[in-house]
Amino acid sequence: MIEHLLQPLVCERFRNDTRYREGHLRVVNALPERCVMGLHSPEIKQVAKLLSREGGDVVMSDGTHRFRANGAELIRAFEAVPGESLCYEETVVWGYLINLEKCSLDERLAMLGRYVPVLDNWAVCDSYCAHAKWMARADKTALWAFLARWFDSESEFEVRFAVVVAMCYFLDKEWLDKVFERINGLDFGRIKSKYKTVKGKPNVAQQGTVQGAEPYYVRMGVAWLLATALAKFPEQTRIFVRSSNLPADVVKLYIRKARESLRTRNIIAL
Repeated sequence: MIEHLLQPLVCERFRNDTRYREGHLRVVNALPERCVMGLHSPEIKQVAKLLSREGGDVVMSDGTHRFRANGAELIRAFEAVPGESLCYEETVVWGYLINLEKCSLDERLAMLGRYVPVLDNWAVCDSYCAHAKWMARADKTALWAFLARWFDSESEFEVRFAVVVAMCYFLDKEWLDKVFERINGLDFGRIKSKYKTVKGKPNVAQQGTVQGAEPYYVRMGVAWLLATALAKFPEQTRIFVRSSNLPADVVKLYIRKARESLRTRNIIAL
């Protein structure tokens, strides 16, 4: 759709340096069917801001329809094409455009409701959540109600979306117990993942594989949330983890993340 706008921003090193390209692909770890052009967040954000402010030409999936579209029109154009046809960078731009739109909460949540099912990668999910600063100012009750469907989802990245939003915008005194209750109610066994577990670190990037139990990115998201909660509410977090129904491997991931973080390495995790 907008690959022609993104292509000139791909750095020469990604094009020509195999080791650099492998490193980038390994970090992003998109599914095999998702094309990765090689852009980084600053360039993607630059494109999104330009499109939101000035609009841009769009090539639809039939390869023939091209028009000058502003932010809202671009979002509708993204919604009109199969999500799997977009490259990784295009899915990130789509999310940034939702965050940049000037609209009501109901309108933004409606757009977000059509975007979340397209998430199939940790980098797209987390990048969107980190830049959704409007959530900090939104009606928290309405936003929490919106998250319920994603917490209850069977799709790995729909659940991770809910977990990361909760981590970014709901870890405060008013909402902490509700967040813990939701995390404790997750049924990891019913959450489906398209990522396959492999043993050992591959010599080259193997898109769509992880070194951990499925759904790996939900487990990691919960561990990350708990480590963040530990920094803010250490005693409450310890009490919750000790009495929770969380799988043992998730607790181990949480302890590891707490030890790795500068904020919590000196705080007792359990």
